[in-house]
Amino acid sequence: MKMRKLGTTGLTVSEVAFGGVEIGIPYGIGVENEADMPTEAQAIELLHAAVDKGINFFDTARMYGTSENVMGKAFVGMRPQLVLASKCRHFRGQDGALPADTDLKTFVERSLAESLAALKTDYLDVFMLHQADLGILKHPLIAEIFADLKKQGIVRATGASVYTLEETNLAIESGAWDVIQLPFNLMNQSQGIYFEKASQKGVGIVVRSVLMKGLLSDRGKNMHPALAAVEQHIADYQDFLNEHYPDLPTLATKFALSFDGISSVLVGIDKMEYLDTAVAIAQRPDIDAMTRQKLAQMAYPDPDFLNLHHWDKMGWLK
Repeated sequence: MKMRKLGTTGLTVSEVAFGGVEIGIPYGIGVENEADMPTEAQAIELLHAAVDKGINFFDTARMYGTSENVMGKAFVGMRPQLVLASKCRHFRGQDGALPADTDLKTFVERSLAESLAALKTDYLDVFMLHQADLGILKHPLIAEIFADLKKQGIVRATGASVYTLEETNLAIESGAWDVIQLPFNLMNQSQGIYFEKASQKGVGIVVRSVLMKGLLSDRGKNMHPALAAVEQHIADYQDFLNEHYPDLPTLATKFALSFDGISSVLVGIDKMEYLDTAVAIAQRPDIDAMTRQKLAQMAYPDPDFLNLHHWDKMGWLK
């Protein structure tokens, strides 16, 4: 497994990171309830196998159900060799309001304490905002609280998980966040315009949604009629498959890893076969510059339409 620097944090992470949401809550296309998830014993076996195969970067969150607890049980005695990233509880309540300024410090510190206890550690390598919208990113006290935790050494690096281009730009420009987690894939490459700026500012970029929850695989077939144009666009990538990139997940993952500004690609793993595939993909040859340029020109023409949350609400992913 190749390693890359995580911005200027001083941390070195595996190119493939273990995304921990699937081992904590029902998540993803076709996963309806806990019966579709790995058992705790199976999840621990997966985590151990990931370490054995060279993955050292594990991403979780307070809001990922039992994910932190499972990792805590799995990683007893392994902590020094791992890079653990977790995310604070969501700041906004059901009414959309943020906690009062007087309550923010307690809110963050309580969430961090819960994560540390679940993960059985006394520090986090990366502590991130979860769903960091513009209002949260512009709040000076929130950034100050995270910075103070870093000064105390409880957190080695701070980060923000974002969705929109405006959020990414603000997070980079603020200088308050060491790591940014964002969506990027073959279909929606819009966030790529900020990779160079992030690199110049020493910000590490971690990519999620590289397979669009599995749509950039065999699942991207026989889709709802409303997604006919999307299905055809996915099918067009078949022209790039060859002996080095024999399937779409390989092509999509290697495309993301072809950008120097990306430190690691998060892969959701809930089955041993998915772990084996992710590791095998990382070991394949890098995509050459000409192929990457062609793929960059094949981004979906309407990235705003690529909203899987909306598709799910509409019943298009059933």
